[in-house]
Amino acid sequence: MAKLQRGGPLAGVRVVELSKIWAGPETGKHFAFMGAEVIKVETKGSLDFTRFDTLTGDINKARGFMSVNPQKLSAQIDIKQRAGVELVLDLLRHCDILVDNLRPGAMERLGLGWDVVRAVNPRIVQITMGMYGNDGPLASQTGYAPCFCAIGGLSSLVGSAGKPPTGMNMRYADSTYGTAAAFAGLVALLHARRTGVGQFVDVSAVECMTTMVADTMMDFTLNGIEHGCDGTRHAEMAPHSTYRCKDGDWISIAVSSDAAWEALADVIGQSGLSTDARFNTLTGRKANEVELDRIVSGWVATRAATDLVSELQARGIAAGKSCNSMDLIADPLLWERGFFPEAAQSDGASRPIVGPGAKISRAAEICDDAPWLGADTGYVLGDILGLSADAQAKLKADGITC
Repeated sequence: MAKLQRGGPLAGVRVVELSKIWAGPETGKHFAFMGAEVIKVETKGSLDFTRFDTLTGDINKARGFMSVNPQKLSAQIDIKQRAGVELVLDLLRHCDILVDNLRPGAMERLGLGWDVVRAVNPRIVQITMGMYGNDGPLASQTGYAPCFCAIGGLSSLVGSAGKPPTGMNMRYADSTYGTAAAFAGLVALLHARRTGVGQFVDVSAVECMTTMVADTMMDFTLNGIEHGCDGTRHAEMAPHSTYRCKDGDWISIAVSSDAAWEALADVIGQSGLSTDARFNTLTGRKANEVELDRIVSGWVATRAATDLVSELQARGIAAGKSCNSMDLIADPLLWERGFFPEAAQSDGASRPIVGPGAKISRAAEICDDAPWLGADTGYVLGDILGLSADAQAKLKADGITC
């Protein structure tokens, strides 16, 4: 029985997470947000690097750690010791999913490779995450999110037309990669539930990034066309860009159909614009995109961002204000929709957190913040593994748990 029944599509699913930094914990966060019981196994001697925070100086209130680990449990088990590995294997007998993003080969060296894991639980799904995957000629290479984006091909496409690439926001790769791993894990879990046979899911960060630009990759592979930076433009939409308003804020406008263009032309209100043959079709708008952007940007520059966005959205035109963090936190619509649930911390305090990015019909309750180190070790050892108080005390005395 899970420690807390919160509902959701993954209610009753138990996950062990042996991961650090961002991508692996992002995978576990998705599972936790869908109602799974996610147990993050860590130890004071080998902390998740995001627990180090120079501002707070508190491993339990480190901002990076708290942002990506809400609604999880924390058990301190030293997997660098054989007795700790045996505890994890015992725990995996009671679990459905194992997530790790350790260096390729590390799980095998620890004694937690796939052959060992499936021997103790044939129904388990093991998700392993590496820059190039778990095997192959480049598997030994490791890296962080900027490496994923660069090698996967995304960075070469991010920048203004005719200028060198500027690169991606570093967290895009980790969150995208972590989400892809969660999806793959759910497919494997469904297979395990239907067949009784678990699966080993090998996820490559570089391959995940490449799928984000699959159209440009295929265009080069099949047609020899090499794409470069194109700013904010889109091959199938025009206008499609960001424009500066009179108040200094920026808005994005994306016109995806001739009907949307007609609506925008009507809102702009310039004489003859709605019937201008240069802009009546997507082909025409793309061919005359420089002039089109000049017209739209000149008009937007006379308007205030918030009012303009509301007006455009009311006409069915995709538009949004460019927001910084403070804008997002102050957005009343996000609060009305419950995007910032209140989460309890281990010391009894609470704070709003960033919740799931989508609403589902059978949503899980989100009620807990990121776990303090080892806050749930007793629950794991006692309630799940059934160890006596004396046995738990001995493990602590031997330095296996804390």
